[in-house]
Amino acid sequence: MNLKLWGAGTARTLRPIWMAEELGLDYKLFPIGPRTGETQSEEYSNLNPKQKIPLMQDGDFVLSESLSICRYLQNKYPSDSMPLLLNKEEVAKEDEWCNYIYGEMDETALYVMRRHYDLTEIYGESPIVVKACREYLERHLKVVDKHLTNHETLLEQGFGVADIMLVTCLDWAKFYKFDLPKVTLDYHNRMKTRLNYVKARNINYA
Repeated sequence: MNLKLWGAGTARTLRPIWMAEELGLDYKLFPIGPRTGETQSEEYSNLNPKQKIPLMQDGDFVLSESLSICRYLQNKYPSDSMPLLLNKEEVAKEDEWCNYIYGEMDETALYVMRRHYDLTEIYGESPIVVKACREYLERHLKVVDKHLTNHETLLEQGFGVADIMLVTCLDWAKFYKFDLPKVTLDYHNRMKTRLNYVKARNINYA
């Protein structure tokens, strides 16, 4: 196996590292950061013209975007620890959760907060935008909390890609001092005890 992962230090880079650890894969990590200038190097730009992290190389195959990488790894290297979904309905429900988490929680709320919270020198300060994003995310956390009231994991089939997406967003939300709803907080604390999460987090934020 000649698997390489590029990127470390963010919630999004944690996802493929965690997936690789869950699957027991051997990989080489290049822990470049998002704002260090490393993504603008000629070497990296040739691999990923988007100049974003994370990125995966599996032999000659190159793939970006954290969700796409996680899905690819699970499908290419299935493991008993993360069994593949068996039918179209299960796959569709996973798609639903992953798209919802990425679209509404990650991209619309948390990343916009990051722009006007952590990256004000680039995007400028906007307390109104940050407040709106906070209220928006809180509304969607209630949706998640209601679902988790009757589920140990997002899908009935058990731990999977959707949980990796959600937990990394909850990590992000906690960093921004969100008070997670009770059931979601219990879920988050439970997920954080997974050995491969602990290992991946230590690698990602080393």
